[in-house]
Amino acid sequence: MRSLSIDIGNSAVKVGVFANKEIVHHQRFNKIGILDLAQLIEKFSPTKSIISSVNQEIGPLEVFLKKHTAYIRFSALLTNGVQNRYKTPVTLGLDRWAAILGANGLHPANASLVVDAGTCITYDVLSSSREYFGGSISPGIRMRFKAVHEFTGRLPLVDWNEHDEVPEGTDTLSAIKNGVLQGIINEIEGFIAINNKKESALKVIITGGDANFLYKQLQNSIFAPQIIKDPYLVLKGLNEAIAD
Repeated sequence: MRSLSIDIGNSAVKVGVFANKEIVHHQRFNKIGILDLAQLIEKFSPTKSIISSVNQEIGPLEVFLKKHTAYIRFSALLTNGVQNRYKTPVTLGLDRWAAILGANGLHPANASLVVDAGTCITYDVLSSSREYFGGSISPGIRMRFKAVHEFTGRLPLVDWNEHDEVPEGTDTLSAIKNGVLQGIINEIEGFIAINNKKESALKVIITGGDANFLYKQLQNSIFAPQIIKDPYLVLKGLNEAIAD
């Protein structure tokens, strides 16, 4: 049985086709339309589908999917066995909740710390008792570089990409790079250490646009054996929400 998961974000649309729990196709769009859905359905014949969207103008897509699949819109009401203890579930980001469901499906016997490194970096914890109480939101890499530049009079905006290493701070540019990048690495290690004390056999899952860089840097960490990189965690969580 195949299913179609669609994650519509602010800047891109990510699509995953699943055979049960295995992702068999993934694709990224700047914007998705009816023709794109028609091609996916013709090629993969999914019987179920789900959309998570920060944009509420998805009516035509939903109408089309309802005609061709068993469709559902993703929300925090879809729990898949996880107890949502977040005090304001209406304000909980759908990507955060989908990632928690993804972690639950991948590691049902373990507590998980999900680190989603995008525009912001979110830290969300699923306890070993399958309870979610929330987590933390902090500025992402590019946001920090931009803040250093915009909130000071003379510090430059640093050009950075994921292939850069963390330099020694021997001049102003490298000092900014070191402060931002090493600061984030220390931050992640700190969250892992805190949650290691609370939960045994903790799994740490890194996802998001800057996951490759952070995963590479954390390979030198004492926590490296428990860190997993999964670029499809949110899509997997959406699939979990409609799994039998």
